[in-house]
Amino acid sequence: MKPHRSRADPELATAEALIRARAERLTVPRSAVLAALLTADAALTHHEVEAALRPRAPVDRVTVYRVLEWLVDRDLAHRIAGDDRTWRFRANPAPGGAPHAHFTCTGCGRTVCLDSVTLPRRVRVPEGFRPDALELTVRGRCARCH
Repeated sequence: MKPHRSRADPELATAEALIRARAERLTVPRSAVLAALLTADAALTHHEVEAALRPRAPVDRVTVYRVLEWLVDRDLAHRIAGDDRTWRFRANPAPGGAPHAHFTCTGCGRTVCLDSVTLPRRVRVPEGFRPDALELTVRGRCARCH
């Protein structure tokens, strides 16, 4: 498949530029999924990504899963564990950026990045332990559910 023409869609143009900057192969599903994440105001589940793609670039479920994993592996997106055991995905505003916190609404499940809350890259753990990741999720009610 040929990549979309992105002149009329700034998020698609941005997605294509981010993928090209990584010297990765540009495909319609990759650019469409990343554009959907860039457009969203909150982290999306794979089902929400699939639904966002339907109107202009339908992508099958398996491809959506694969592309989301591909984006995470290349630091173009990150994965957030939901309380409902469903992963949510968000485009990284700056690949390789600082770890940050998330806010999850206990009413609707919406998850947003708290980019202003940076986390330390290292924390002190007991001797013999080795941390692999640091996550902080603030739970409460979003503006819509408050």
